[in-house]
Amino acid sequence: MRALRRALRVSPRSLLAFLFLFSLSSSGLYFVYVAPGLANTYLFMVQARGMMLRENVKTIGHMIRLYTNKNTTTLNGTDYPEGSNSSDYLVQTTTYLPENFTYSPYLPCPEKLPYMRGFLNVNVSEVSFDEIQQRFSRESDIEPGGHWRPKDCKPRWKVAVLIPFRNRHEHLPIFFLHLIPMLQKQRLEFAFYVIEQTGSQPFNRAMLFNVGFREATRDRAWDCVIFHDVDHLPENDRNYYGCGAMPRHFAAKLDKYMYILPYKEFFGGVSGLTVAQFRNINGFPNAFWGWGGEDDDLWNRVHFAGYNVTRPEGDLGKYKSIPHHHRGEVQFLGRYKLLRYSKERQYIDGLNNLVCAPSVLVDRLYTNISVNLTPALAPIGDY
Repeated sequence: MRALRRALRVSPRSLLAFLFLFSLSSSGLYFVYVAPGLANTYLFMVQARGMMLRENVKTIGHMIRLYTNKNTTTLNGTDYPEGSNSSDYLVQTTTYLPENFTYSPYLPCPEKLPYMRGFLNVNVSEVSFDEIQQRFSRESDIEPGGHWRPKDCKPRWKVAVLIPFRNRHEHLPIFFLHLIPMLQKQRLEFAFYVIEQTGSQPFNRAMLFNVGFREATRDRAWDCVIFHDVDHLPENDRNYYGCGAMPRHFAAKLDKYMYILPYKEFFGGVSGLTVAQFRNINGFPNAFWGWGGEDDDLWNRVHFAGYNVTRPEGDLGKYKSIPHHHRGEVQFLGRYKLLRYSKERQYIDGLNNLVCAPSVLVDRLYTNISVNLTPALAPIGDY
């Protein structure tokens, strides 16, 4: 009894200290687990400031070296220091076709058309879906599902754009408002597939992509698949949405990351693979329930299969993101453990153990694939 009485004798100062520490730890857990997008954005902003400071110091040092050497002749007979490559300093020019260029409807569409002018004015202001429907309903060439193909040339790529989705209804019209005109200017054949997760399970972006891939390839004979977050809007229409010999990471420079690549293996936001490449790596993993990790696993799968990831040059890979901070989503705290065993899991967790029964509804501008995801029935190993 005496020990209990002593334990109950807590000073007001100790109680306040306990409440302060409890509130601080609860806030920390909220930002790490419930609002990971917000926490990671702030963390990267601090890191980006350091990266920018280092780059500025390098630039100033380079300018000083150029100034001190401007009246001297280098041993290699150029204006660049010995051992340097001039390509490190010169911007590589890209030639686009002239305005009066004509092309044949019987030949593949050019990849560098004159009306691909580069910078896009991205407006993230909300717009109603009715307005978007009315705008594009005047274009009779757009078929149900948002399917469109050029008539003045043969599309070089048939592209399925897959969009994982839950509770982002205000983002969809903004997305279509920007993407449809850009893909039309690039003369690609395309259609949109919105894969909407229902139910109460944590958001599984990777499995939604697998579901969308399976349904899209059943719908049409696509040869290129773009995995596209609904809140990412390209800022340059010369960021060509066709595929190639290697998987492509389109969103290399995000505004929320101060247009700096967060890390070399970053593969998030917008990526593209051919249908054959995606099947070869067994798609995305299905085991990532919650926010984070699935793109890193995809990067591993791509490299384990012998591919290299390519990215747009210069400012072509700039994207503006619609602020939302992953609201209503939780972080997947077990992702690091799964990533340690990416290679062992690659061909036992993916397209080959996908178990679901989606419902498909074809809308005017997209095909809606609604699915209540449950953990895959096939084993993924004891890791």
